[in-house]
Formats: sequence, C-alpha cells, structure tokens
Amino acid sequence: MPRMPHEPEAFAEQVAVILRRLHPETSVQLVGPRELVVNGRRLDLENLFRLVGRDTDRGVEIVEHFLDQLFGEEGITLSSASFDFARPRIMPRIQPETIFDHLVREQVAYVPFVNGTVIVFVLDLPNMTVSVTTEQMIKWGVQADDLEEIARKNLDSYAPELNVQIVESKEGGKAALVNEQDGYDAARLLLSRLHTKLAPELGGDFYVATPARDMFIAMTPRPGQFIDRLKSRVAEDFRRLPYPITKNLFFVTRDGVAGTEGPAQAEAA
Repeated sequence: MPRMPHEPEAFAEQVAVILRRLHPETSVQLVGPRELVVNGRRLDLENLFRLVGRDTDRGVEIVEHFLDQLFGEEGITLSSASFDFARPRIMPRIQPETIFDHLVREQVAYVPFVNGTVIVFVLDLPNMTVSVTTEQMIKWGVQADDLEEIARKNLDSYAPELNVQIVESKEGGKAALVNEQDGYDAARLLLSRLHTKLAPELGGDFYVATPARDMFIAMTPRPGQFIDRLKSRVAEDFRRLPYPITKNLFFVTRDGVAGTEGPAQAEAA
C-alpha cells in the first residue's frame, strides 16, 4: 500500500483525494497546509498528520478510518451530538477574519474579537477537533456568547497550570513563552487569569503576539528596540507558520484585551 506524503500540503492534498474517493458527494477544498474545507466546514488535519507519523506503514489505512469516522455514520452521530455531550468539550480558537474567504460566515459559530480576528469554537475529541456550526448552536438552544463563556471556562480548566518560559533580552525587555503544542497555545490569550499570572513577571500590562495557532509570546511594552525586534520576528512567523492568525500585537490589561490594529478597542477577557 502506498504511503502518505510527509510534506504537510501534499499530505492534505492526498487526504482530499481519499475523501473524494470514499465520499464522492462531499465538497472538498484545500485551503492551507493540514487544513481542508469540507462541505463549508473547516477540517483540521494536525492530529491526523501526527497519527500517521507514528505508523507510516499504515498511513492510508489510518486516514481512511479517520475519514469514515468523521463522515460516515459515526460522523453523522457526532454532528447531532447532544449539548450535554458537547458542553465539556467545547474549546475556543482565535482565527483571522479571512477564514470567511473560504467558509460561509452564517454557518460558523463565532464571536468577533480584536485585531481583525474572531473566536470560533471546536469540539475537542481524542483524535480530532471539529468546528461547531450555527446549526448545532441553534439545536442546542444557545447563543454564540454562551459558547464563548463555556469555551473560556473549559480553557481555564484544560491545563490549569500555565507553563511559562521567561526570557530576558539584551535590550532590557522580557518575554514569556507558552509552548504546549496542544492546539491551544494562541487561545491562551483568552485565559481569565492571564493578566494575574503574567503581570508580576512582566512588570504590569503587557503585549501578546499570536502569529499562528501554536505560538504565544507575551512581552513587556518597552523598550522600543526590544518590541521592534520582536515585531519583526512575529511578522516572519505569521508569514511562514501553518494556521496563521495575525502579526498585530494584543494589549493585555487588568480590564481585558485590546487590539493594536487601528483605534484601541477593549474586549473583556
């Protein structure tokens, strides 16, 4: 049996080929490395890519089983999951508004955020994450604001201890790095106690960069040379990393999170 490609975009292309073969009625679009849009719904291939990496000889078999789970009868059951099943599994992700270039906005459960981003919601399952749709939201009888409250609480309890690496720069600034690589590094900007946790380390209010889904860098707002250097690095990470979010910085205060794109906007965190 042929093996799955190791290069992320080629891997996603091959998954799309297999999905069309197994379920020819589906509409499949490749929108980025390890990311497809299937019938107007985002499909994150990160977990599948890792699963195949552990057993490359059975790669095609693993992909076929994964897709059958997601789009076969089990997938139908998942899409009709009860709110009691979904509630403890709802998690937030920060996405750029450009996701709506590929998705139908009216079909996505989300709330607006700052810096040209939105907060979307996923069901966190053992081997996959599946986006929450407005159809599910209506069936559950909840609003997007309700999902946000639930998702933030679940994020708080997902990994209660925030493992932070503090780095001091030659210019005198400090940065705090979070690198859990669990799909929610950038989303930790939404933690309710983020300011309480990091302000003592960073000397008060601070900036946060989330250039991509698996990147979180908090930093002191000065000195200027330090910020300028990190901004350049963030812009480069935004261009090169999968699942890009924004090259703009967020400003975190005791009162919440503000964007730095255009006029300052306050957003409760």
